[in-house]
Amino acid sequence: MKASPKLSSDRETLRADARRNYDRLVAAASAVVAERGAEASLEEIARRARVGSATLHRHFASRHALLEAVFEDRVQALCTLGTDLLSHPEPGAALVTWLRAVVAHAAANRGLGASLMAGARGAELGTSSHRRIRDVGGALLTRAQGERATDPDVAIDDLLQLLNAISLATEAEPDRADRLLTIVVTGLDAPAAGRES
Repeated sequence: MKASPKLSSDRETLRADARRNYDRLVAAASAVVAERGAEASLEEIARRARVGSATLHRHFASRHALLEAVFEDRVQALCTLGTDLLSHPEPGAALVTWLRAVVAHAAANRGLGASLMAGARGAELGTSSHRRIRDVGGALLTRAQGERATDPDVAIDDLLQLLNAISLATEAEPDRADRLLTIVVTGLDAPAAGRES
């Protein structure tokens, strides 16, 4: 039997409302986790999303499921940015913009990765996310190398390892991460104007 137009419209509205609630919960959880870490209060997340605890639990059966959604959302945003930057007119600048985003991504995770690794899907999630990030970063690096904007001997795995080291070293002082990345990007050469002729 065919659903009446009224019932169909009600279902679509419900789905749209549910999707909005889901998106608000993921955005609120992302903000709270960035501020307070992976053990952030679920009640605080629900309050910031302007939904009740029951709505949170209807969408996410556990804290772990919510954290997975936050992590997936962040990885997707990072990969989307990288893909968009592939059309940037300056490949070197595009790569640096993306590298800064990777460091910010790592800083915002504040223990999220470690919490997710404890779950059943942790290793699979970590592997697939790393592969996606590596693929996008590799494409940006290859493009920059093709335009001679970057050393041709640098590998994406080297860059990602450096970014990870910066993130770990600045965990207590995330504001220093960008300074360290700038040193990596520019190297230790003095600016041309300051060199003796």
